[in-house]
Amino acid sequence: MTHDILILQRQAPYGSSLARDGLDFILTSAAYDQNLTVLFMADGVFQLMKQQDSKASSLKNHKGALEVLPLYNVENLYAVKEDLEARSINSEDILDSIQVITQIEANNLIQKHEKVIGF
Repeated sequence: MTHDILILQRQAPYGSSLARDGLDFILTSAAYDQNLTVLFMADGVFQLMKQQDSKASSLKNHKGALEVLPLYNVENLYAVKEDLEARSINSEDILDSIQVITQIEANNLIQKHEKVIGF
């Protein structure tokens, strides 16, 4: 049975393992053919940076895993415009597969999904 699942990625990539846990959940769910949408918000938008350096951390770099999500049919990838702006991140600085939406659009996205899981 497939579900429409929205995953909220709210954590910075290298501050804790939560961001990686979310990414692992996305990849695992995609393997089971779930209909996934991923929304990066708050500090989670830092996961989307094209230039990432995880050397100071013991955690794996997220960029490679994020870039292959479309190969797993995870193509609905969004970032909240206001959260990018609040962190001085330009849309040119994030991965090309990400669609930038407003907070109002993000709220609508959350409302329309039957399951919402946050990390």
